[in-house]
Amino acid sequence: MVAGAFGPRLAQAVDAAISTHQAFVAGSGREADAAAVLIRDAAVAGRLILVFGNGGSATDAQHFAAELVVRFVRSRRAVAALALTSDGAVMTAAANDLGVAAIFARQIEALGRPGDVAVAISTSGHSPNVLEALKVAKARGLSTIALTGRDGGEAGRLADVHVNVPSDVTARIQEVHGTWIHAVCAWVEEDL
Repeated sequence: MVAGAFGPRLAQAVDAAISTHQAFVAGSGREADAAAVLIRDAAVAGRLILVFGNGGSATDAQHFAAELVVRFVRSRRAVAALALTSDGAVMTAAANDLGVAAIFARQIEALGRPGDVAVAISTSGHSPNVLEALKVAKARGLSTIALTGRDGGEAGRLADVHVNVPSDVTARIQEVHGTWIHAVCAWVEEDL
C-alpha cells in the first residue's frame, strides 16, 4: 500500500487501468490483432504507416511513429512511419488555407499510396480532421485503422479495422492505447 494522502488515489487509478486493460483484451482482442497484422505486414513490406490524432492522441501518434522509425527494444531496420502531427508548418498552412478539418487529409493526399496504412487515434472518434483523413485514406486505397474509446464514433464506423477501448474515461483510454502501441511495436520488431 502506498503511504500518504495520495496513496489511495494512485491505487484507485491503477485498479481502474487494470480493469480497463482486461475489458479491452476481452472485448477487442480480434480487432486489436487484425490491426496489428496490417501494421506488421506494412512494416515488413516497406509500406508507409501514417499516424494521426489530436491532443494526447497526437502525442501517441508521434510516440508510435518514433518507436517504429528508430527502435522499440532492439536494433533493426527502420520502419517507414510518420506522425502527421509532426510538421508544424504543414499543419498550420493546411489549417489556414484549407481549414482545420484538412490538416491530416491533405498530408495523406500528398504522401499516402495504396498499400500504406493510416492509423487514426481518437478517444472520442468524432474529430472532424480525423474523420476527413480516414475518408481520404480510404479513397486513396490505404488500409485504415481507428484506435478509439467510448463508442468509437464515426471514426470506428469509417475504418477498415476498429480497435475500441470500452471506456468513457479519456485517461483510461489513452493508457490502453499506449499499451497496444507498445505491444504492436514489440511484435513488429520480432519480424524485422
